[in-house]
Formats: sequence, structure tokens, C-alpha cells
Amino acid sequence: MKGSNRRVILSLIVIAFFTNNNNAAAKEKIAVLDFELNDITSLPNTPEELIRTTSIKPLLERAISESSEYEIVHFDLKAQQSANAGFGYLFRFPDEAAKLAKKWRADWVIVGQHSKPSFLESSLIVEVVKVKTGLQTTEIVVDLKGNHNKVTERATKELAKRIKSSLSVSR
Repeated sequence: MKGSNRRVILSLIVIAFFTNNNNAAAKEKIAVLDFELNDITSLPNTPEELIRTTSIKPLLERAISESSEYEIVHFDLKAQQSANAGFGYLFRFPDEAAKLAKKWRADWVIVGQHSKPSFLESSLIVEVVKVKTGLQTTEIVVDLKGNHNKVTERATKELAKRIKSSLSVSR
């Protein structure tokens, strides 16, 4: 009886091990590129707005990674800069963004811009790109009314929610 109990326990351990590994392998990997600021106001690219735009990527990564379905793939900013032939290049050419993300074995790449046409309003615009095909599957726009940190945080959480929804449909 003791021998059969050991076999049962050993079998359960093996099953648990493979179940956990399969769940970890099932996580989709997402690379989030740094957002570009497209500021067309009369006083463009102020230090405050550049700092705000820089904060969007980490906020978005944190919001996406709250879900156990996704893993954020981190990469070197220099790699993004060298792949970017100019402002908006990776945004306009999703296949190039996919090539970049493929180096880090990402399944998806999020390419974003912070568009600021006025002092009180701006938009976060992202393209969700499937790395395997190099095709944009979705474009998502979230408007921001105001420029306070709370506004940016709320908009980024909404953006993450819409990205996750898009990914669940696009699989």
C-alpha cells in the first residue's frame, strides 16, 4: 500500500508540474514600445509633456501585466531607436515594429503615439500588431481631457483594458 501511495503522489506531482509549465507557456508575450509625442500646440514638446509621454509606457505595461494571461517583454530602448527611421516610422509600418519585437520573442507589439493638438486635450493612439504576421489588428484611441497625472493614469488603464479586449478577440 505504501508503494502505491508513493506512485499516486509522484503522479500527482508530475501532473501538477506539467500543468503549471503549460500555463506559463500559454502566456502571450507583449512588447510595448516607447510612446512618441506628436505635439502640434503653439508651444510643443515642453519638458512636462515629454515627461508625461515617457510615463505612459511603464503605466501601460503595469496595467497589462495585472492580467495573468500576458507577460511583458522588456527590451533595450536603443534597439527601438535604431529600428525607428524617423518620427512615426514604426507607427506607420507595423511590419517593421513586428520585426523588432520578434527579436524578443514577443507575440504582440504595441506601438503608440501621444497626440496633443491642444493644451487641454490629447489622445493616446496605439496600434496592436501581431508579430507573427506583421499586421496591425487594431487601432485604439483613448482621449485625455486635461494634463494631470490622474488623467494620464486613468486613460492608460482604459487603454490597457481595450488592448486586452482586442487581444482576446484577435487570437
